[in-house]
Amino acid sequence: MKSLSLSRSAGQRQSRVDFDRKSFVIDGERVFLQSASIHYFRMPRAEWRETLVKAKLAGMNSIDTYFAWNVHEPEEGQWRFEGDADCGAFLDLCAELGLWVIVRPGPFICAEWDFGGFPWWLSRKEGIRFREANETFLRAVDIYFDRIGEIIRDRQLGAGGTVILVQVENEYGYLADDEASRPYMAYLRDGWLRRGIEVPLITCAGGVEGAVEGANFWSGADSHFDKLARKQPDAPKIVTEFWSGWFEHWGAPAAIQKTPELYEKRMFEIIRAGFSGISHYMFFGGTNFAGYGGRTVGASDTFMVTSYGYDAPLDEYGRTTPKYFAAKRLACLVQAIEPFLLESEPLDAAAVRASAGLDVRGRRRGDQQLLLVESGKEERETFHLTLEDGRTLPVIVHPGEIAPVLVSVDIGGGLRLTSTASLACNEPVGGVRTLIVHARDGLRSFVELTAAAPIRLAGERPQLASWSPDGRTVSFDLYHFREPQTIELTIGGEALRLIVLSGSEMDRTWRLGAGRWLFGCDDVDLTPAGEGEFQVAVSRAAARLPQPPALLDWSSAALELDCIGGMPVDRPRDFTSWGQPYGYLLYSCEIEREHEGWTTLILPRLEDPARVFVNGTEAALIREVGSAAVRLPLRQGSNRLQLLVQNMGRLNFSPDLGEPKGLFDTGYVDGVALDLRAGWKADDGETEAAVHLDRVAAVDGQPSLSRMFSLDGQDRALLVGAVAVPLRVNGRIVPLEGYQNWFAHRTVDLSAYVQQGINIIEMPYFKSPIPRLELLAYRSADSVGGWSMAGIGEERPEAAARLGAAAATVEEAEAARADGAARAAGKEAAAAAGTPAWHACEFAAPSLPETLRPRLKLRLTGMSKGSIWLNGIDLGRYWQIGPQEDYKIPMSWLQERNRLVLFDEQGRSPDRVRLLYDEASAREWEPHIE
Repeated sequence: MKSLSLSRSAGQRQSRVDFDRKSFVIDGERVFLQSASIHYFRMPRAEWRETLVKAKLAGMNSIDTYFAWNVHEPEEGQWRFEGDADCGAFLDLCAELGLWVIVRPGPFICAEWDFGGFPWWLSRKEGIRFREANETFLRAVDIYFDRIGEIIRDRQLGAGGTVILVQVENEYGYLADDEASRPYMAYLRDGWLRRGIEVPLITCAGGVEGAVEGANFWSGADSHFDKLARKQPDAPKIVTEFWSGWFEHWGAPAAIQKTPELYEKRMFEIIRAGFSGISHYMFFGGTNFAGYGGRTVGASDTFMVTSYGYDAPLDEYGRTTPKYFAAKRLACLVQAIEPFLLESEPLDAAAVRASAGLDVRGRRRGDQQLLLVESGKEERETFHLTLEDGRTLPVIVHPGEIAPVLVSVDIGGGLRLTSTASLACNEPVGGVRTLIVHARDGLRSFVELTAAAPIRLAGERPQLASWSPDGRTVSFDLYHFREPQTIELTIGGEALRLIVLSGSEMDRTWRLGAGRWLFGCDDVDLTPAGEGEFQVAVSRAAARLPQPPALLDWSSAALELDCIGGMPVDRPRDFTSWGQPYGYLLYSCEIEREHEGWTTLILPRLEDPARVFVNGTEAALIREVGSAAVRLPLRQGSNRLQLLVQNMGRLNFSPDLGEPKGLFDTGYVDGVALDLRAGWKADDGETEAAVHLDRVAAVDGQPSLSRMFSLDGQDRALLVGAVAVPLRVNGRIVPLEGYQNWFAHRTVDLSAYVQQGINIIEMPYFKSPIPRLELLAYRSADSVGGWSMAGIGEERPEAAARLGAAAATVEEAEAARADGAARAAGKEAAAAAGTPAWHACEFAAPSLPETLRPRLKLRLTGMSKGSIWLNGIDLGRYWQIGPQEDYKIPMSWLQERNRLVLFDEQGRSPDRVRLLYDEASAREWEPHIE
């Protein structure tokens, strides 16, 4: 048994969390950690309790949460630890509910969160380098650790709280190996120890001496287990992030590829490999309110949507999904056989013979076995297993499914269980030892019990049951009806109850606490009923739901582009240097032309989508960023060019953390944009084959590719898109520090490597098709000057003063109705011109029966791209290119009268915007009388 105790001084309080190679040990008991990743900062505080309760009801015994530095220090020296940001209260609530906590305080958290959790102002510091042993960076980290460490220290398990593990940094192994990362990671590790952290330290995807390393993955459990076993043979093996779903980004398909069936299979793979802890990332994802949605690698425009639903067991509104019930079923099985699992070793596959098409692996402890049988067939089939003792069992497995089979598992009190149904309960319920077994609706299963004393019937005889001659073994051939079945038995005078459930009824079965189970309920909640006591509420039937509030009488005001002068600047500046963390910036300049015609404008440094206006009319929307080229029509004489740029989120992961946002260089007219994806030649050593990187290509290995391009008078050249390393231009290597090919995006300045006329570029083949690989060339002499800038980051900026407090009171709303025609004309004018506009309306909070628990969402049909505010609270960005269609309106943020404001980049009419309830809002809740 080991306990991490690096540099602890004599007399310090010892943690009650220990570990060995098999598992963590809490207060002397081995535990299988079943953890739900839930981020307190991605939902209102009013939703914390219900979300945590739902995790507990799914069998989770711990909560995994990041701490977001940028939430707690939004401006340097201005700390927030109240309201929705009260992370200490979140930890206290976990303790109240009897949930352990795995704390992941960063300072870097990734999480698809803006800047990986770093506050925006950090990038303003001179000479700073992030996630390194950089003095400027570590000085800021120490200040953060001082504040956050106090909150964590006082809530450790040994101090009366339930914090059992603290993570050092996050996923550093994706950037560097342990040797390269040692100075930085050791500094952070020692920082936690100095601040009184006594529970074990952990890391994930990369490690540091003195911390238990976990693995982050969705698939490949065996290889991840083996890697950890080689690296830390004496430490427990845990999955610090089991990716239950995936994030979504603007313009991509919905992330629903990880089906509930596959999710369940992957969990069984984790159990089979021998892990003793699973943290479901995410169990509840929540919402990227305000500007907190991040950006990640993989393309130039991988910006997170406002929802962080993650296709998780609990959806963005806290509702249960099919994955929730898959997690609950697995958690119940683990809990029922936990002692066996935590002492088990891999099963020798030769110990069991199986029908063709069935793969048998699993865990064993002596003669006890958990077989995890996987079907390779294309349809459901009844297979057969011949066990070591010669018995043959039928087992029904669906295509691709892994099903558990228990063989002579000691479930306590001298009772052995063999079962082709899954076990969910193994504890006294109402004073009677109770076993609950379940299988898919309509399946048959075999269940056998063996005891030290004769097993006798105490109730009605089952249809198909048989006893051994000595009466100590009873076998049941069970059919899993929708109607639960109960078999009453006695063993040596002690009562035993066997409850047989179908899969659908198992999903309606809930473990409320030790020995407390509830059957036949669609949904369950626990609410406080006094000191340490809870009352149960259940949801069973559907109710008629009143219509959601109507959004009427919109007031609109266009962003008058011609009236915004802004502040003159020598060159455009990014958001951070401008001093604005989020929102919009409007960049303006004048371009003089001798003749009317088209030009290609090159923007060498642009890190966000930009809506481009020429002479007050929208000319383009730039989506591919990093560097961009756009074709623009210009008239003879003076032309006013304006770019409206929304900060769409900083990188949440990359060596390039802290990238400038917005436009931060001038533009260049009369440039050239060349798509370089076609025309490559691959040298395979014998022949040269043509390779098109915009097509699926049959290329073996990673051969060297080459192609030519030419320059004619341009002295500047940029390569932007999915470059591959090593990159050579005219025989010279172009250094790309920290770049990895799977990032699939980098802007590379080739100006020092190119020449007039023919140039040759070389790089290895990585993959195809790729989304972008473009050469942008221009002349330094063709730069655009005379820039000005204006911030458009407020809900009611000065430029829209005439919107004022539209519909701010009932009286004003009534007065506004008299001017409906004028307001409608304003909306139509803004939409017709395609100019940005604010739209505001008021609605009353819905009046609903207390028996309902509604969830409200906003559907933005007909809008373009912009931001949403509710009662002055920034709800986040929207963009009607998918996959997000609906936007969460937290019920706890509603007032008696509510003001909704939209800023739409194209000034689209909000006439089709409406509020909706989610489907589960129609469930009627009632107290449960036990």
